[in-house]
Parts: sequence; structure tokens; C-alpha cells
Amino acid sequence: MTDIEAIATDVVDCAIKVHKVLGLGLLESTYQHCHAYELCKRGWDAKTEVKLPILYEDQKIDAGYRIDTLINDLVIVENKAAETLHPIHQAQLMTYLKLSGCKLGFLLNWNVKLMKDGVRRVVYKLEGNTPYPKR
Repeated sequence: MTDIEAIATDVVDCAIKVHKVLGLGLLESTYQHCHAYELCKRGWDAKTEVKLPILYEDQKIDAGYRIDTLINDLVIVENKAAETLHPIHQAQLMTYLKLSGCKLGFLLNWNVKLMKDGVRRVVYKLEGNTPYPKR
């Protein structure tokens, strides 16, 4: 079983490394691909732009949702390059966590002076042994 906290640590470490190298002011897709590359270098299966269908009346429907980065099918990273993060950004990540069955996600805002100020950890449904749907 993969240690989800080891992934979480590397998500933050890799974000800080990428931000130090690239700085701020680039497109979020640039950070996304560099961040995924760094995660892969550390041995994680980091996929970008992963389709996320919704389940409606027992039908999987591709409604155009895409996870920025999915790591080992356990952790979601949503990238932003915004002046400030807004509640809708966290709501989007929460929806992705719910639809995917993942419990842990990160909202990374790359448009900050220090990356540590752009990291937000989001946990979805920690209580008990709640069954999560598989994608």
C-alpha cells in the first residue's frame, strides 16, 4: 500500500522546487507539467489532464471534467495561477475528490512570492471506513 503521506510530502517538496526554478508569472499548465515531471522522477505515477466522468443514473458521462494531476490514483492536484484563491477553487477540488473517490487533494496557487503560501491541503471524508466509488 502506498503511503499517502509520502505522496503528500513530495507534492509539496516538488512544488517548492518547481516554483524556485520557474518563479511566478507563467501559465498554470507550465507548472502542472513540470510538477508532474518532478513527481515522476521521485517514482510516483503522476498523470496529467485525467478525464473524470460523472455518474448519472448508473451511466458514466464525460462532462469535460479533467483532473490536473492524479498521483498513484490517490492524490489530486489542482493548479491555479491566480492573484488569490477563491472558495470556488476549493469547491472544484472537493467535487473532484468526491467524483474520483480520492481522499486527499492539493490546491496549488503558483502566482505567489513564496510557494509555501500557495499550498492548500484539502481532505475529503476522513471518517470511518466510508466506501469510495472507483473511477
